[in-house]
Amino acid sequence: MIQQYPSQLLEKAVQEFSKLPGIGRKTALRLVLHQLRQDPEEVQAFVEAIAKMKLEVHYCQRCHNISDSDLCPICADPRRDASTICVVENIQDVMAVENTQQFHGLYHVLGGVISPMDGIGPADLEIESLVKRVEQEKIQEVILALSSTMEGDTTNFYIYRKLAPYDVKLSIIARGIPVGDELEYADEVTLGRSIMNRTPFEGK
Repeated sequence: MIQQYPSQLLEKAVQEFSKLPGIGRKTALRLVLHQLRQDPEEVQAFVEAIAKMKLEVHYCQRCHNISDSDLCPICADPRRDASTICVVENIQDVMAVENTQQFHGLYHVLGGVISPMDGIGPADLEIESLVKRVEQEKIQEVILALSSTMEGDTTNFYIYRKLAPYDVKLSIIARGIPVGDELEYADEVTLGRSIMNRTPFEGK
């Protein structure tokens, strides 16, 4: 590759920043030059924060949300309704639902949705651990809050089949979310109403 910049160190830093999602080389260059203008202490604090996050952040043993300990703050909070689980695709969706302040139960993060085109099957997701939670915990309702895409609907139906043998209410968020949209990009009012106006999932 032809070196574009006068410094190999600058080139390497731009390459690393451009690996981030949604960051092209021009944006990466702006970020690198910004860091270059910062005081060494500020740059060091930035580097240490990223390294510490990578080494020390855990995933909740119960719901698979990001956590600093074995249980995330939501699962460890005795004020939450432990009889209701909201199933979401990723950690960003937990944050999106929490921002609505309309849901007071627990979560279960699947880590994606079933997508054969991308080589993602049920075994690649946290579906079996969801089934175990329904088996072992006193769960009364499971809310399916996945994106209204074909992959999300496929995953909803698969979970419906897996939980069919259990005495648990299965519901789906109301379709206030436009079809084909990702959950994390929905505005808080629409998402909050979709949670509150959820309907029984019929498996159709």
